[in-house]
Amino acid sequence: MNKKKTALLVSAASLVLLICVILELLFTGVLHINNPSKKKYPIRGVDVSHYQGEVDWDRLKEENIQFAYLKATEGSKHKDEQFDKNWSDAQCVDLRMGAYHFFSLDSPSTDQAENYCSTVTPVKKMLPPVVDVEPYGNYKDPTLLDREKMIVELDAYLKSVELFYGMKPVIYTTEEWWPVLQETFDDYDLWIRDVYRKPDPTVKWTFWQYSNRHVLSGYSGNERYIDMNVFCGSEEEFDKY
Repeated sequence: MNKKKTALLVSAASLVLLICVILELLFTGVLHINNPSKKKYPIRGVDVSHYQGEVDWDRLKEENIQFAYLKATEGSKHKDEQFDKNWSDAQCVDLRMGAYHFFSLDSPSTDQAENYCSTVTPVKKMLPPVVDVEPYGNYKDPTLLDREKMIVELDAYLKSVELFYGMKPVIYTTEEWWPVLQETFDDYDLWIRDVYRKPDPTVKWTFWQYSNRHVLSGYSGNERYIDMNVFCGSEEEFDKY
């Protein structure tokens, strides 16, 4: 084998090794595809559920976060097994807290609203309620989705929750699903999920979930990763939100 071929093989092997290292760092949450400017988006927060297990809120707050959203409910009957403890314990630290509901496409909106409102007790400086609307199961196939029925049910849910808390809820969804909802719900604040790139600059959002593979201290569940989010605004704007 001549020197030229050897050099090419060494270069190719080095490139493959570099790619493997980068992929491993991305997979393990050391590197991140998205890295929002801390100067532009100084307010950061997490969203957690039972997957993160028990949370040491004092320790988690030291990870330079200012807010946390906790999963409260799903559908008409399910309640996150860690919610009560998380909601109670989190009040002891200086973090803005909020709670979210995973919207079911199979349950009546009235039952879902009752499930959420009976679970989430309002607290001082509580962030607006959030409803998570995204495809799951068979509904990932858009041909199986009755969009008109979903819009009617979601609208009823949002109005019920707003009436109970006196705060307009926030809609969490993906960039793929926002066009389905935007025409009807454009007057609601948007929490957009995009962990691979920056949100579409034409989309107005309030929260952005930019990563689902961060590793922080302060939780002990089987899930080692935690979702990271930013608020679109200054510290003053967030205090008033």
